[in-house]
Amino acid sequence: MSMALTIFEEIFIPYLTRADMVLLHQPFSDAYGAYRALEELYDGGKIRAIGISNFYVDRMVDFAAFNRIKPAINQVEIHIFNQQKQMKEYADKYGIRLEAWAPFGEGRKGTFDNEAVAAIGSKYGKTAAQVMLRWHIQRGIVVIPKSTHRERMEENFNVFDFNLSEEDMDALAALDTASSSFFSHQDPAMVEWFVKMVEERKTKHDSSKEKKNW
Repeated sequence: MSMALTIFEEIFIPYLTRADMVLLHQPFSDAYGAYRALEELYDGGKIRAIGISNFYVDRMVDFAAFNRIKPAINQVEIHIFNQQKQMKEYADKYGIRLEAWAPFGEGRKGTFDNEAVAAIGSKYGKTAAQVMLRWHIQRGIVVIPKSTHRERMEENFNVFDFNLSEEDMDALAALDTASSSFFSHQDPAMVEWFVKMVEERKTKHDSSKEKKNW
């Protein structure tokens, strides 16, 4: 049994009968070792599905091709200004579902105020947020919008009573800049930032309080 598997079981499994899905959150460090630990948990019936997160298209294909269990999902930055068209093409090819962790781009670059989105919304009597959610759904993208406001939660659910036309979908497709509104996991400076963050967390974490049996 791997160390990664032992740690995961000690921290999470006692609180769960079975997890529906566990995502490998970053494509760094011993990503293969961590993924194979998840495969062991899958084999043992502890998790129903394995996914990855923030894996760019090359790493997604790599993991689909060279692991025993193909990732069920890849959770990445997807919104109207970063549409991940090539990612979607290869995800469909390998039977991997994409999930948007920023379906609205967190409002950056004016996603909620975009004129094209507003014009489409006025045709259907829908808000910009509802148009963007419907656009994701019609592309086959999993969306889990986050809000702490009841009225916005209700608004986010109210997207199944209309369909965007092909013309609308084309207009939204034209907004793609194919660039991140946040950061790139292929940027070496960003990788160094993640390394620094992990090292700082290790320093602050008191491992003496943990139960160890490996």
